[in-house]
Amino acid sequence: MTINSNRLNAYRVMWTLVMYDLPTETKKDRKLAARFRKDLVQDGFSMFQFSMYVRHSSSAENADVHKRRVKNLLPPNGKVGILQITDKQFGLMEIFFGHKPQEIQNIPQQLELF
Repeated sequence: MTINSNRLNAYRVMWTLVMYDLPTETKKDRKLAARFRKDLVQDGFSMFQFSMYVRHSSSAENADVHKRRVKNLLPPNGKVGILQITDKQFGLMEIFFGHKPQEIQNIPQQLELF
């Protein structure tokens, strides 16, 4: 069996970023916002910053599946942005804590069995 080296190519692997600003004035609003965050985590998203979650996908097709899921989870109010970028683009991100650059944590490759 041969493994296609392009399977996990940095231009094929995708990241889905979900950024949102949801209302939290009422108890119902807070419950809906918490439910949205919980549903993102259940779908494999990780918190990158407050109100910004990211998910690694092995292909653009798989990233599209998760984008559709997020669209189905949208709360009735608030603002949600969904952005898909390649692993190469994600790796070019510069992260700072104050004025000090931070190393990007090494994200493990997904194991693909089939």
